[in-house]
Amino acid sequence: MADKLEKLAIQYNEKFKQSSAEDILTYFLTRYKGTIVQGTGMGAEDQVITRMICAIDKNTRIITLDTGRLFQETYDLIHKTNEHFGINIEIYFPDFKRVEQMVKEKGINLFYESLENRQLCCHIRKNESLKRALKGMEAWICGLRKDQTLTRFYNKAVEWDKQHGLIRVNPLINWTEKQVWDYIREHQIPYNILHDKGYPSIGCLPCTRAIKPGEDPRAGRWWWENKGSKECGLHYK
Repeated sequence: MADKLEKLAIQYNEKFKQSSAEDILTYFLTRYKGTIVQGTGMGAEDQVITRMICAIDKNTRIITLDTGRLFQETYDLIHKTNEHFGINIEIYFPDFKRVEQMVKEKGINLFYESLENRQLCCHIRKNESLKRALKGMEAWICGLRKDQTLTRFYNKAVEWDKQHGLIRVNPLINWTEKQVWDYIREHQIPYNILHDKGYPSIGCLPCTRAIKPGEDPRAGRWWWENKGSKECGLHYK
């Protein structure tokens, strides 16, 4: 079954490689109605996609992960987005027992100690929650763009997500950062005010800092690690 769906994802990608983001979303929201979900981290790209989805089918499931260590500005944006679009973003929290055990064994700020610890924290606070959120779904929509990181350069508009066992749709994969912000301004979409304070990529508060002019957009994420590990594990191939 997985091989069949992987081949289908390849066919989809070929079919939609020249299509607009809106056309891609329209097709998949119709084809997978009831079994497709947007996973939003409340980033600029995610906000663009949420606006497009609401214009096509406002009843589409939209989920976000609350790790318990987000910025207040991110919580504010969740509220503003719900109010602006008249929706109710589903919030998934980590298993408190797993978090308590992790902190008991490794400390509250374990992620600074080693890459292994940081990945464990991401896994418990994010990946396990996402697995629950995607249960029963056939496809999920993400805000990946090729020029965000080197690891995302080879991602496609439609691909088979082996890790989660479903089709992943990346409608903005070929968009530039300028296109994203032009769209946000044109449609007056609410966005995280931290973007105006030097935070191009926003995750958990203790693991995110503002970047300096000229730095890589992901330089503020897990800045104490080497450049090759700037992922939390949600979007592995």
